Amino acid sequence: MPTTVSHGCELHYEVIDLVAPWVEEPETILFNHGLGSGAAAWAEWLPALVDRYRIVRFDLRGHHGSKKGAEDQPVSFGMLCDDSIAVADAAGLDRFHFVGESVGGTIGLMLGISHPERLLTLTASNAAHRGEAIESIEPFRNYIAEQGMVGWSRAMMPKRFPAGALDARVARWYEAQQADLSPSIFLDTVAALVEVDLSPDLPKIAAPVLLLQGDHSPFIPVGVTCALAALVPNARLQIFAHARHGLPVSHARSSAAVLRAFLDCRQEPGRVSA
Repeated sequence: MPTTVSHGCELHYEVIDLVAPWVEEPETILFNHGLGSGAAAWAEWLPALVDRYRIVRFDLRGHHGSKKGAEDQPVSFGMLCDDSIAVADAAGLDRFHFVGESVGGTIGLMLGISHPERLLTLTASNAAHRGEAIESIEPFRNYIAEQGMVGWSRAMMPKRFPAGALDARVARWYEAQQADLSPSIFLDTVAALVEVDLSPDLPKIAAPVLLLQGDHSPFIPVGVTCALAALVPNARLQIFAHARHGLPVSHARSSAAVLRAFLDCRQEPGRVSA
């Protein structure tokens, strides 16, 4: 699978093109996952999208197929935004739809501010626009020090998913994905996120925005996302019942259906009218 390089870090990405041949000039969705997840976590979104939209998904630095980068190079959100743009450039994307979850959603908001010319639309799931709004994240530093990433991953699962929300096979897979995360990437990225406050610049986002939010995220309360929606000029908010911070996996198909309706309502080249 192809790779590209950003800030000295090799990033692993994938292009999926199953668009129906009668769709002219199809548009592309770039997926950006959050901490502890991976490109494969978007798998159940794809059936609702691939007939009309090309898909590009990638592993964040320090996750799975992507390298960690230099040890002496601290993670910043500017760097993470550059990573996303590097993947888009490598995949030949001039303009694209962006979908990000958690940290990936924060990256998307920053791209909407710093690279408005690149985004057709922006979708952010359970994303923070102010790092200080995140709750209950500091104790996981202790989990990593005492129990390693396996202990951190185990502790994260009930934060992400209500009991019984996932098939047992999916739960085992996801927990293993999280445990594979580089601890330095986790700690550096959380430290960078805490410093983020996009509030003053959110009114500058010109792209249509879809905000997806679980009703019981322990990290991003619904009120925070409502405040975010109020600051973005052209935002739509969809709240999902019985969902925690792992909304994109536990509610993958329903989230993808909402995204599909959001994208299809735009009258752009490549749209096939009924």
